[in-house]
Amino acid sequence: VQLQASGGGLVQAGGSLRLSCAGSGFRFDYYSLGWFRQAPGKERETVSTISRSGGSTFYADSVKGRFTVSRLNAKNTVYLQMDKLKPEDTAIYYCAARRSILSHLPIQGDDYAYWGQGTLVTVSS
Repeated sequence: VQLQASGGGLVQAGGSLRLSCAGSGFRFDYYSLGWFRQAPGKERETVSTISRSGGSTFYADSVKGRFTVSRLNAKNTVYLQMDKLKPEDTAIYYCAARRSILSHLPIQGDDYAYWGQGTLVTVSS
């Protein structure tokens, strides 16, 4: 199982970025996917997760209404559209995968077995 995150960068507050995470080496549509982040000096936190079909999603309260998670199983890719970015969104963002049954939507990072390398998002004020 391999996950490759991309799309991070430097953006001004109020701006947008779209993160992508491409999976390989596994049956992508058998896995729930998640986005997590870790800011300097802080613990890792869940940003958003999405079920196998994309029919169920979870968002942290801090990003609700600003971030949108989606997946395209035909392209083995999960996305995180981030709008109205704030300086407190600055962090390394990681994608992760966990084999799941259809109805399952894992939320905690400890529930995920496979992780990508992370992509840095920096939001300037």
